Amino acid sequence: MSAIRRFVTDTAGDFRWHEVERVRYKVEGTAPFRDITRQVLFAQPDQACELRYFEIAPGGYSTLERHAHTHAVLILRGRGTVRIGDETHAIAERDLVTIDPLTWHQFQADADEALGFLCLVSKERDRPQLPETD
Repeated sequence: MSAIRRFVTDTAGDFRWHEVERVRYKVEGTAPFRDITRQVLFAQPDQACELRYFEIAPGGYSTLERHAHTHAVLILRGRGTVRIGDETHAIAERDLVTIDPLTWHQFQADADEALGFLCLVSKERDRPQLPETD
């Protein structure tokens, strides 16, 4: 279906995509994360991918995890860090982060600014693997 999705600031000052449902990143208690939401911007039955927008509040972070599928992440706003394998890198607007299959990764927003990014992934994907407690 053809559409235009508008990136807006809502009345609370949050950035999001207008008229696209904002959902929880994951179910609470299933994995460690803090202050992150997700919006699915593009998911069509005839396409093999999904395009999602994630918004991490200041000081928030995604789950440390890995998958068998590849990620392509485009930072739209804010600053933070990304852990890829054993390395941590500073990230900012317009950076493109690619993550190879089965590579540990985690995104974190800086303490004073939200981090918003687009993530392109395969529609048919495996469940995330979490690190062992040790």
